[in-house]
Amino acid sequence: MNPISIVDAAIAGRMSCRAFTAQAVAPELLAEILDVARWSASGTNSQPWKVYVLQGRARDALVADVCAAHDAVRARPEAAASFRDPADSTESEAMVSPYIERRRANGWGLYGVLGIAKGDRDRMHAQHQRNYRFFDAPVGLMFTISRQLANSSLVDYGMFLQSIMVAARARGLHTCAQGAWRGFAGVVLPHIGAPPDERLVCGMAIGFADDADKVNAYRPAREPAPAFTVWLD
Repeated sequence: MNPISIVDAAIAGRMSCRAFTAQAVAPELLAEILDVARWSASGTNSQPWKVYVLQGRARDALVADVCAAHDAVRARPEAAASFRDPADSTESEAMVSPYIERRRANGWGLYGVLGIAKGDRDRMHAQHQRNYRFFDAPVGLMFTISRQLANSSLVDYGMFLQSIMVAARARGLHTCAQGAWRGFAGVVLPHIGAPPDERLVCGMAIGFADDADKVNAYRPAREPAPAFTVWLD
C-alpha cells in the first residue's frame, strides 16, 4: 500500500466507536500515538494541548463518579448546573438548518440501530451514560486547555485531536471523541488533578473495537465534497 492509501485509509476508517473490547492497550502504544500527534499544526506553535490518560482504578473511579452525577441530573435536572464548569454555564448552541437536521438524523439513526424507540427515556438515559463509561474502552483520555487562551486555540486543538484519532486508527485502534464529558467538568477536573487555570475541552475513549456489537456498524451519512466546496477562478 502506498503512503497516500495508508493515510486515506486511516482518515476514512476512523469512526466514533461506541463499543470496545476489554483488550488492554499497551502504555507504549499510547505514548507512541501522543508522540506523533505532537507534530500537529498550531498557530504560532502555541501547542495549547494537555492530555490526562486514565487507566485502571483512576478510570474506574471517574466512571463511577460521573455516572452517579448523571443519574442525579436525571432525578433533578436543575442539578446539572452544579456539575458544569462555571465558565461554560452560560454557553448556548443555536442549531439551525442544515446542521440541526444532520444532528437529529445522526441521533435517531444510532437509536434505530440499537432499537431504542422515541420516548423510551430509560434506554436513552442508559445509552447516553455509555459515554461516561468510555463505551467500555480500557483507556480514557481527558484534554484540557489554559483558561487564558482564546477560543481560537480550539482550532489548533481540533487538529491535535484528529491527529490522535488518525494515528490510533493506523495502529489498529479505534476512538470516540466525547464532548459529553464537559457537562460534568466540575467532577472531571478535580478527579484528574487539573489546576484551576485549566478547562476541559473533551474526553476520548480509545481501545480495540468490539466488531460483534451492532452499534459499531452504524455510519452516519457524509456530505460529498462538492456540497461544501466553492471553486473560485
